[in-house]
Amino acid sequence: MSSVEQVVSSSTHEDEKSLYRRPDGSHRVVITGMGAISPADVGVDALWDAVMNKRCCISEIERFDTSEYEVHNAGEIKNFDATEHGLSKKESRRFERFVQYAIVAADEALAQSGLDMEQEDPTRVAVVFGTGIGGIDELQSGFATLEGKGPKRVSPLFIPTMIGNIAAGNLSIRYGMKGECLNVVTACATGAHSIGAAVRDIRHGYVDVALAGGAEESVSPICIAGFTNLGALSQIEDPHKASRPFDVDRAGFVAGEGAGALVLESLEHARARGAKVLAEITGFGSTGDAYHMTAPDPSGEGVIRAMQMALDEGGFTPADLGHLNAHGTATPANDATEAAALIALCGEECAGEIPVASIKGTTGHTLGAAGAIEAIICALSVQNDCVPPTTGFETADPECAVRVLKEPLYNYPQKVALSNSLGFGGHNACLAISPYRDEE
Repeated sequence: MSSVEQVVSSSTHEDEKSLYRRPDGSHRVVITGMGAISPADVGVDALWDAVMNKRCCISEIERFDTSEYEVHNAGEIKNFDATEHGLSKKESRRFERFVQYAIVAADEALAQSGLDMEQEDPTRVAVVFGTGIGGIDELQSGFATLEGKGPKRVSPLFIPTMIGNIAAGNLSIRYGMKGECLNVVTACATGAHSIGAAVRDIRHGYVDVALAGGAEESVSPICIAGFTNLGALSQIEDPHKASRPFDVDRAGFVAGEGAGALVLESLEHARARGAKVLAEITGFGSTGDAYHMTAPDPSGEGVIRAMQMALDEGGFTPADLGHLNAHGTATPANDATEAAALIALCGEECAGEIPVASIKGTTGHTLGAAGAIEAIICALSVQNDCVPPTTGFETADPECAVRVLKEPLYNYPQKVALSNSLGFGGHNACLAISPYRDEE
């Protein structure tokens, strides 16, 4: 090779490195596939359509009799038959609903990504998939069997059916992914923390690809009873007014269920195989409140730090923020805390201009799946230059002095959006998601 050719080759290599790497030399991480199952139905398209059109998918619970309960509504997935969505009859009998939901969402995400595991080094593909509660139906059923029929009648598959890590395990087995196989549990921040953990794995070179997300089957008798007695659930009878994020009349969250899955890759790996990039995860922040078992720190200090960390990691300032995809549970404490955090982060004047959205008026609160489902909505928002409305929001609360949208905002290009997830125990996670523009 001549000296001129060496210089050209070196220059080309440096150009590619600057394209694929962040200023600190770590890998850029992009989204190449997304999948979801939610109260809106199976698929990302159904979810996106419901959110953008302010369709409330909350309704009266049909799975069990709620006549003795104070709460009657949920974001329930109606008439779900796993065999209609790629699972075998054996899998539909053996796997808990949260695992079935995870598989349905993951199948869609992988199909969109075009990832061919036969062409991949399986040890370089991770699964980071969590659940907040896990197999609660099997747990409740197992205890009933133990009490009613004795220990010998408890299923030998009780433990591997019920444990929370089994969604990640079964996804790994299904697709032959042999990299890190991890189950993250941070209550309602689980989905976002799973994505964040996967981003860090890829960013620092431990793997090239990760299937990340969260799943939940929380519409069950014991969950509804427990959350009701905690005072967390909305008891409003009208399903269309039960979940009202940031509204002055909000009265608690509505339990939901489902799963969200994302295929994440280093930009270098995605481009090498010709994948279509949907969006880029430019930052991740994770903090703890160290405050209370269930209540958020009302100062929002931990949430502020998580949002600032996510922006800093992406090289952004609060002035760059396009919109906030809020955790927005419709509980009095959560929404006021998030609003206070945004104001503290951006300043009162700027914060009043930043669009804020919560999808929980559409889906209810899908708990461990929420961070993943909402990351999908946030990615679609930046990809399509828009911000969704907040279903159920009608009257602004003076304690939440932020710009909550009643209608979709279109033709709104953004540098970065933030997606917040907050969990019992003081777990805060924030994902910074940016549109991907092809540099070549």
